[in-house]
Amino acid sequence: MASKPTHEQAQLHLQIYEERREPRLRQARDWFFANCFADTLDEAMRIAPPGTEAGTNFMMVISYWDQACALLNYELLHEDLFFETSGEFFGVWDRIKPTIKEGRDRFSNKLFAAHIEKAANRFETWAENRSPGLIASMRQMNQQMRSQTKKAA
Repeated sequence: MASKPTHEQAQLHLQIYEERREPRLRQARDWFFANCFADTLDEAMRIAPPGTEAGTNFMMVISYWDQACALLNYELLHEDLFFETSGEFFGVWDRIKPTIKEGRDRFSNKLFAAHIEKAANRFETWAENRSPGLIASMRQMNQQMRSQTKKAA
């Protein structure tokens, strides 16, 4: 995007940031990044079974970021501003990516996290153009977090 954010885009951007600060969502996000490491859907379902506190945490994080990314994808948010200040959605996508196809197939929901996926695909290109190596660094950090979690278990 070559243009500056509009006042309305900036206001909406601040609103979605304010939602991230909501205590219950913050708790869910903390849980997600400490616990969600799965290579298969069955493994993911053991980590966050539906109907449990963990399952609720998982869905809060996914639904929050899918909604935020939907606003981005429908151009209600300014892409550069969003990407410059909201990299967490990419971390969420990277965590669920290994299980997404299987989950979409099992639950007959081809649209599950589709807005996160669409934004993440654009973000990879955007980040590599502006800060080469950022994506690799983010993935390395994610791998280190995963290793630390396995050691602690």
